[in-house]
Amino acid sequence: MIIKAVILDWAGTVVDHGSRAPMGAFVRAFAEFGVAISVADARGPMGMAKRDHIKLVTQAPAVDASWRKAHGHAATEAEIDAIMAVFEPMNVASVVQHADIIPGALQALATLRVRGIRIGATTGYTRPIMDVLLPIAAAAGYAPELTVCAGDLPEGRPAPLMMWHVMAALGIWPAASVVKVDDTPPGIGEGRNAGCWTIGLALTGNIAGLSAEELAALPEPDREAIRVRARADMEDADLIIDSIADLPAAIDIIEARIAAGRAPGA
Repeated sequence: MIIKAVILDWAGTVVDHGSRAPMGAFVRAFAEFGVAISVADARGPMGMAKRDHIKLVTQAPAVDASWRKAHGHAATEAEIDAIMAVFEPMNVASVVQHADIIPGALQALATLRVRGIRIGATTGYTRPIMDVLLPIAAAAGYAPELTVCAGDLPEGRPAPLMMWHVMAALGIWPAASVVKVDDTPPGIGEGRNAGCWTIGLALTGNIAGLSAEELAALPEPDREAIRVRARADMEDADLIIDSIADLPAAIDIIEARIAAGRAPGA
């Protein structure tokens, strides 16, 4: 058996080096409700559907304490909905500023397509956010066959429903012939729960949180420290690579494991 499809995350994986678009939007959205959060607070649950992400941010001890001080109680479901309503248009606006294709992505995906590997995508972004990002990415040369968004299905990451939806739509099976590529633990969990191979990205996504220019200026020992953190944060991944540029070689490694009789997660 060979790999038949790769299902990619979006921000921090193919576009938006450092997954920076949502960060300012999260900080500004909470500020609208009188609560200051840090970028670290905002990054914590990255990869989840955005409403789930906001809910988890409100439950972080420091944010919960600030919310209680400002509002006299823990954040309610209605208040989480209100934050989401403020956040989403902010993220729509910011995604336009952070839509650049990650270096090496187009070349890597072209290599996979030559090998007959299908390309799909899932994302923690909502459909209104992706309605803005999809045409920008297409104009730059990236257009997966299908993108499933948070909110399209009853449950988001780390549930496997979006993965299974892409696989069913593409007519791809078994799950062990599919690779999920992501820069966050929930995205890796999504792939694992779907029964697929998983590849984590160490340097281009949420864990590093750096633009391409910032990463290029980083000394190698600091890069290695990020790789170590990525291996710890995404310990369930079958492989950890630096960026999507390294994906064709990573697919070779997985196909060698398949030939040796190994299964995803083994």
